[in-house]
Amino acid sequence: MSGRFGPSPAVCFLLGLPRSGTTLLAHLLQHHPDILAPPEPWLMLGLEAFGRVDQRHPAGSSLIEAATSEFLARIDRTIVSRAFADAAYDQYLAEAGKRIIIDKTPRYWSALEFLECVYPESPHILLMRNPYAIAASLKSTWGIPLRAESSHSVSISSLTDLMLRLPDGIISSLADLVLGLPKLAAHRARPQTQFVQYELLVAHPDEEIRRLLTGLGCDPAAVASAGMGQADYLRSSSFGDRKILERNAVDQSSVNAWQSQLSVEEMQTVTDLVGTELLLELGYEQELLHARQAGVLDGGREVTELYREIFRTWWDLRSNKTGATSGPSHTGEPLQKIRSACDVSNLRQANGPLVAKVEENLRLAPSAVAKLQQELLSSEADRAAGLDAIRNRDAAIEMLRSEVARLEQILNIP
Repeated sequence: MSGRFGPSPAVCFLLGLPRSGTTLLAHLLQHHPDILAPPEPWLMLGLEAFGRVDQRHPAGSSLIEAATSEFLARIDRTIVSRAFADAAYDQYLAEAGKRIIIDKTPRYWSALEFLECVYPESPHILLMRNPYAIAASLKSTWGIPLRAESSHSVSISSLTDLMLRLPDGIISSLADLVLGLPKLAAHRARPQTQFVQYELLVAHPDEEIRRLLTGLGCDPAAVASAGMGQADYLRSSSFGDRKILERNAVDQSSVNAWQSQLSVEEMQTVTDLVGTELLLELGYEQELLHARQAGVLDGGREVTELYREIFRTWWDLRSNKTGATSGPSHTGEPLQKIRSACDVSNLRQANGPLVAKVEENLRLAPSAVAKLQQELLSSEADRAAGLDAIRNRDAAIEMLRSEVARLEQILNIP
C-alpha cells in the first residue's frame, strides 16, 4: 500500500462495459463469505466529478465549480477523495461483516486514471464480452438504435442526427462501445488486473470463479460451486441487471443469441464503431468471421478512428472539457483532429464497395461535428434561458404575493 494513505478497506474494482455480464460476475463472487458486492455504487465517478453540478443549481454551477476548485487546489485532492471513499467502503463492510468490497460500476472506464490515482494498490477484475453480443443486448434490453431510420447502417450524418435527437443516456451507451472498449482493452496490461472473458465465465463458471477468488487472496474452497443463489438485494436497487433475478443457473444461451438478433446492417455498424483490429485483439476472430460471411465489410482503421473522434467531441462537449461554453473559438480543434486522423488519400486502398461510403463519411465529418457542437451549445443556451425564465416567474409570483398581502392589510381582510 502507498505510504500516502493509512489503513484502508480492501477494495476491488470490477470493470466492464454495460451489458457485458458484470452483474452476474459480481453476484457469483459475493457468494464467498469474505466478499461484498453492492449493486453499482458509482462512487468514484461522483468523487471524480466533485464540484461540477447541473447548470440549474440555484447557487450557480460555475460558482460552485470555481469555489471548490480554488479551495481544493490548496490541498491534496487525492487524499480527500481517498478518505471519503475509505469511509464509505468501510461502513458498508462493517454493516455486512465482510472483508473485501467489490465496486462494480460499468462506466468506470471513463475514470480509470482517477481510480489509479486514488487507489493505486487495489486489484482490478476486467470482464470482456463479444462486442456484437453487447450491442445486441443494448438493442434488446434498452432499445438502443444501431442503425438509422433507413435500412442502412449508421453513417456520419445519421450518427450526428442520432446524437442530436436522442437523449444523452442513449448516446452514452454507444459511447461505451466506441470509447470505453478500447480503453478497457488497453487496461489489461495493468499489474494486479485479472482478465476474464464472459464466454469462458458462463462455460466454466466454477473454474473461473475459483481463479478469481485465488487472485483476491480468498479461499476458493469456501464456495461450493458458482451457482446463482439468491439475488434479492437487487430488488431494492435501481441498478444492476434485473435478468439474473429470473435465472436459476449460469448458462451459455446468451453467447450466440446476437447472431439472430442483429441484422447485417447492425453488424456493420458495430464493426465500424469497434473496429476489426480491436475485435481480433480481444480474441473474437470467429465472431468477426460470422459477420463477414453475413455480408459485413471492413472499412479499415480510419473509419473507426473517425467515429471515435466524433464521440470524443460529443463526450468532451458534454463534460465541458473543450471549453464549449466559452465561445466558438474552441470549435476548430476537434475538427482539425478529425481531419488529421482521417486522410482520404489513405483510404483509397479500401475494398471497392467501401470507397464511396468512406469518402462520403469523411466529406460529411467536419460539418457533422460543427452541427453537433452548434446544437450542444444551443442546448446549453436554451437551458440557461429557461432557468432565467423560471427565476423571473418565481420573482413575479413573490411580488404578486407581497402585493396581495399588502392589500389584505389595507382592507383588513382576515
